[in-house]
Amino acid sequence: MDWFSDIRLTDGPLYGTVLVLGVGGAAYLLVPPRRASMTSVHRARTWALRILLAAAAAFALVATVHWALINVFTVFPEDLPDPVLLWLVPGVAAVLLGLLRLPRTGWGGRGAGILAMLLVVLLSAIQINAYFGLNRTVSDLLGTALARIPALEQDVMRHAGESDGVPLQGWKPEGELPAGGELRKSAIPGTASGMSTRDAFIYLPPAYFAANRPALPVLVLVAGQPGGPADWLTGGAIRGHMDSFAAAHGGVAPVVVIPDPNGSQSANTMCMDSRIAKADTYLSQDVPRWISSTLAVDTNHRHWAVGGFSFGGTCAVQMGTRHPDIYADVLAFSSEAEPAIAKERQKTIDAAFPGNPEEFTKQTPLEIMKHQRFESSGMYLTAGQNDPEFVGNLRTLAAAAENAGFTVQAHEVEHTGHSWDTSSKRFADALQFLGSQWGLQW
Repeated sequence: MDWFSDIRLTDGPLYGTVLVLGVGGAAYLLVPPRRASMTSVHRARTWALRILLAAAAAFALVATVHWALINVFTVFPEDLPDPVLLWLVPGVAAVLLGLLRLPRTGWGGRGAGILAMLLVVLLSAIQINAYFGLNRTVSDLLGTALARIPALEQDVMRHAGESDGVPLQGWKPEGELPAGGELRKSAIPGTASGMSTRDAFIYLPPAYFAANRPALPVLVLVAGQPGGPADWLTGGAIRGHMDSFAAAHGGVAPVVVIPDPNGSQSANTMCMDSRIAKADTYLSQDVPRWISSTLAVDTNHRHWAVGGFSFGGTCAVQMGTRHPDIYADVLAFSSEAEPAIAKERQKTIDAAFPGNPEEFTKQTPLEIMKHQRFESSGMYLTAGQNDPEFVGNLRTLAAAAENAGFTVQAHEVEHTGHSWDTSSKRFADALQFLGSQWGLQW
């Protein structure tokens, strides 16, 4: 069944087929249902009015629900991208038109109307998924590949008294290396933080399995929110990116660890120690200790970096400014300017630091960078060119980081919005940036 799991959802034959069928379904719904009691002209005019009303109602419903999710229920800390909202409208309008057709047609017409409605809804869903780039294949959607990732076994863990490995600069492998890296999963206990989290995923490059294993650098990645560590394997396509990099560099690439600072799909800890959780402690104490004691990696934190997408990018900037002694460098893809639970800043403060706005402010990266220097650190930033709010964040963070002494690279990624493409299109370049920061000739 590999052929089924590998079917592409963001491009390719299935994507094109859904596009054609969805347009066909929309065309069918636009044709007025036949009614013997009406003339064709009267029927067409009446149905045209209902189409306009359905479209207006769909637009109003999407806008109202979106407003409520942002401003009342605070499900998201920023507005959903305009293309996502626009693609929701035809799906909702199709449902309304489909319901309007039901009492006006026979059983055959009702079945056709329901099918047409579902095809338009499917078209909206696949376009929204393509925008975010999260589930690129059927396997990503169903989680079948993730389910096959084995647990981290003793054979690949650091043994008591084992060194970090031979120096990486000028390293040559002894014997054959695997063709690609390997994925593992493991719990990372919240010993100091008290957090209960989902399994982390670990990428071990080919060089990790060499008889003369080198001291490999570490890259900690954080996913977006809502979401979880698995998103870096699906939308982030991290294995493909790392394997490509390793293949071009003699099997060498950073060991990648993808922990979970939230604990669930919908939780938002803001990567801070607050009334919500001790997420900062988890990422600055529990995760580094686990990595250093469990994996055979370079324990020199000058060769450690932290990165992430969206919420994860914000988290990476936080870790890099609050704990530069642990995470020397930062890769921030589509980062917010500061952590947030709600669009309204006061709601964020009330949830995390009730009655103490100063405690929140002093932990934000922009405030820290006003008072601290980071000459030994680097920050790599991206945002989608079609994502104006996050382009603004990128420019604000880049200016503040440069003023604070960071070595900064900032890129507006062409033809992308708030999607995983902002990492995918620049990931190889980001790894080269880390190499230059670490003084490594990959």
